[in-house]
Amino acid sequence: MFRTSSGVLRQAAVVAVLAVAALTGCQPEDVPAAPGSSGPAVPDASQPATPGTPAPDGERALVDADEAGGLRKHTGDGAVTDVPVDPGEMRDGMRLVVSHFAAPEGGDPILFEGVDNVPEDPSKRREHLFRGMLEHIQWDPELGQPTAEPVADPGPLGGSVECLLASLAESGNVICGWADESTAAVALFPDSDLAEAGKLFVAMRGDLER
Repeated sequence: MFRTSSGVLRQAAVVAVLAVAALTGCQPEDVPAAPGSSGPAVPDASQPATPGTPAPDGERALVDADEAGGLRKHTGDGAVTDVPVDPGEMRDGMRLVVSHFAAPEGGDPILFEGVDNVPEDPSKRREHLFRGMLEHIQWDPELGQPTAEPVADPGPLGGSVECLLASLAESGNVICGWADESTAAVALFPDSDLAEAGKLFVAMRGDLER
């Protein structure tokens, strides 16, 4: 749907996928459904995250942290009460973490959503989450598809970290995502720019992944 640093889709495929995304908001070829299932099961974010099956040695897991990158998780009225972005199929042993984070002095909350113990290529799951976040902010595909750009320093956790600017100006809604051997996550940074959002996202990741 949109170009990333990992590859360039052919124009004909882009047009076809855009048509499907406008109707469904999810690409079945990206996140395969379980046999006998009509689509991905979306958990209830109002329920506490559960550890599930521990990740195999060498793989990382998400943490339902109270603080990330110096930002505090919203609770009470500010907490996320549903799953605003379809995370894709949730299989046994996977964990979904969905939170709002904000600076102590206030400001628009940053929406974070991620999954661990991903059974398929985590970069594909990140693309799925990117598309879902664009739909969440009601990005108009007729304006073009934002291009995800790599963050120069992904931090000590490595993997791939990319951000895209969903705005016609130099600042606005920025969506950042990471993918590594076993996890994929995205976050929405309102009223930001690529450099600022990328730096903060890497800092948040240090508290949200172990």
